[in-house]
Amino acid sequence: MNTKNKESEAKAKRDKFIKFAEYRTNVAISSIKRIGNLSNKRAYEYGNDDIKKIFKFLRATLNETESKFNNIKSKDDDFRL
Repeated sequence: MNTKNKESEAKAKRDKFIKFAEYRTNVAISSIKRIGNLSNKRAYEYGNDDIKKIFKFLRATLNETESKFNNIKSKDDDFRL
């Protein structure tokens, strides 16, 4: 593969990363903001332990996701209250 093709392929991969990173990050941010809507005490019943558990799991998931970029193995679990 010549240098021109490698540069073109690298640019295509970069463009693809940017496209998906922006989209997926914005979806994640939107979802996190919707979790904030659960703070409405008139509509929902929850305790401090519930809130601590939610945010502990979100932080752990974010840390696990970041570790993938650093080539560190992580576990994938689903959140449950």
